Amino acid sequence: MIQFIDTHQHLILRDHFGYDWTEAIDGLAGRAFSFRERGMEATAEISGALFMESGVNDKDYKAEARLVAGWVKKGHLLGQVASCRPEEEGLAEYLDECAGLGVKGFRRILHVKHDGLSQTTTFQQNLRELGQRGLPFDLCLRDDQHEISAAILRACPSQQFILDHCGNPNIAGDGFEVWSKGVERLAKFPHLAIKLSGIPVKARSDQQNDAGLHPYMERVAELFGPDRVVWGGDWPVCTIAGGLRNWIDISKRFLTKLSVDEAKKITQTNAVRHYQI
Repeated sequence: MIQFIDTHQHLILRDHFGYDWTEAIDGLAGRAFSFRERGMEATAEISGALFMESGVNDKDYKAEARLVAGWVKKGHLLGQVASCRPEEEGLAEYLDECAGLGVKGFRRILHVKHDGLSQTTTFQQNLRELGQRGLPFDLCLRDDQHEISAAILRACPSQQFILDHCGNPNIAGDGFEVWSKGVERLAKFPHLAIKLSGIPVKARSDQQNDAGLHPYMERVAELFGPDRVVWGGDWPVCTIAGGLRNWIDISKRFLTKLSVDEAKKITQTNAVRHYQI
């Protein structure tokens, strides 16, 4: 059986935090997705998971990391990728705290912010601080923002980055060619890995299958090679696009096209290495 380390598991904890971004999304609006709900969708193929910060409202992001740390310490999670604000001064104090919270990396969702946010001196200096501490940074941008990703990568050559959701291709709009050219340019940066995650949400319902998604997965593997690809489930967001079971099955059938060693790198080994699990 193929075993996955899930590098992208969210929780929607409405009793604790606000999630304004979910309110316009049918299937997520008003709903909570806790460990209880996750357990109901648990699959034998997932051997462990990293919590991925869940886009809580700004005032809640530090509290989210502190709450999740308790579950990491209890062994319910392998660690967490916490939210941070590299555009702000004084990040070092927060990083010091996160060293005791089971944090394996950081993310700042950029596709909902103005394009200049990540181009400031402060933002890039703070990313370099992450690199000096050996912590990766997940890039979450749209496929029309690949040049912004490239600018970040050029500014921080010693920092490990992971590009979320295959670089967010516009699958529903049949945007393969535009996306492919952008990702090809990004793949030339050796300090960038890429995450097989989130693409069912980018697809129409008739594309949430092997025929619709495998071409994107194959292109990712071709460009980045088996040593720079990790896998993520993107639960519970995936529940609005065929569900976790469907995404795992699509992924398993894709992985059968690779050697056993290559598949294991994508599903387990690279996650351990890039996130230092």
